[in-house]
Amino acid sequence: MTDSRNPFEDLMKMGQDWAKAMGPMMEAFTPQSIEAMWPTMPKEVMETFWGKTLNPEGLDAKTKLLLTLQGLTILGAQAEAQIRLTVRHAREAGATDQEITETIALAGMFGGVPAMTKAMNLARDVMSGGTEGSA
Repeated sequence: MTDSRNPFEDLMKMGQDWAKAMGPMMEAFTPQSIEAMWPTMPKEVMETFWGKTLNPEGLDAKTKLLLTLQGLTILGAQAEAQIRLTVRHAREAGATDQEITETIALAGMFGGVPAMTKAMNLARDVMSGGTEGSA
C-alpha cells in the first residue's frame, strides 16, 4: 500500500463537511462557543438542583462541583470546556481558589502530573478572569 493518507485527517474532513452541510453556523463551531452559551448558574439554583434541597443530609453543591473537578482532572483534563465551566460554577457555589487548587493538586496523585498541570492552567485562567470560553 502506497496510500500515505492519514485516516484521522479523512475522518475530521468528513465531519467538517457534514457540519457545513447542516448549516453555515456549524462551519465556525468551536467547543468554546458552546461554553460561552452556558452561563454560570446562581449559587441558589445550583444548591437547589445539585445540593441539599432535595437531599438535606447529602453533599452540598460546592462539594459536588469539587468532586466533579477532581474527576475531570483525573480523566486527563481532556474536557477543557467542562473544567472551566466547573471551576466557574464551583466559585459561584462558594469554593475558594485555594480549595479549587487543592482539589486539582490532589487529583494529580491519581491522574498524573500532566493532567494536573493542564487542569491547573485551565483553572488559573478562569480564576484570573481570563476570557477564553467565559460567558
